[in-house]
Amino acid sequence: MIVDRSVIFGTLLTAVLATSAAPAAMHVEKAAPTSPTPGFAEAIFAGGCFWCEETAFEGVPGVASVTSGYTGGTKKDPTYEEVSSGSTGHAESVQVRYDPAKISYAKLLDIFWHNVDPTQANGQFCDHGTQYRSAIFYSGEAQRKLALESKAKIEASGRLKGPIVTQIVPATTFYPAEEYHQDFYKKDPVRYHAYRLGCGRDARLKEIWGADAGSAKGH
Repeated sequence: MIVDRSVIFGTLLTAVLATSAAPAAMHVEKAAPTSPTPGFAEAIFAGGCFWCEETAFEGVPGVASVTSGYTGGTKKDPTYEEVSSGSTGHAESVQVRYDPAKISYAKLLDIFWHNVDPTQANGQFCDHGTQYRSAIFYSGEAQRKLALESKAKIEASGRLKGPIVTQIVPATTFYPAEEYHQDFYKKDPVRYHAYRLGCGRDARLKEIWGADAGSAKGH
């Protein structure tokens, strides 16, 4: 997700990661904001690279759509470059639209936790900076309560070797990211997999969560 990688996986991966930002000549188009759908609810999570966070929820029964974007900051309608600079306060995030009759918010929280390192502050895996922080952006008291309960359950399990630093904060305006970021694992699977492997995401998730760890799910 950023040009200056802290993890390098061979010469090929170095070349891939060095070009992971949008080409300068690319026409940049923002994805259209999603409109509320009767009978559906929304959840917003930040877990580092949104290319990877998208795939954690894509295809899950009951999930209607997953949109990559930015939230939690002060800059109105920020660009990828602005967010990547760390100057906006926003985090790369995903907006999950789901059918509560088919999947619960509690289940989405479970998926979220097992796809992040809750003990890493101001970053996730090889990406560092507050723009890559992990966070749960809740909407309403019910989501807030469930988020706090899920955090307490993990803390009580004793599974983690450090304190949970994942933010649990009220949701603010969610800004969809540029169109080329949406479903990136489908648009450029080679770069997606090279980034994910080079960043050490799956290795770290397995170290933390074992068999319960999230994965690329074959995408």
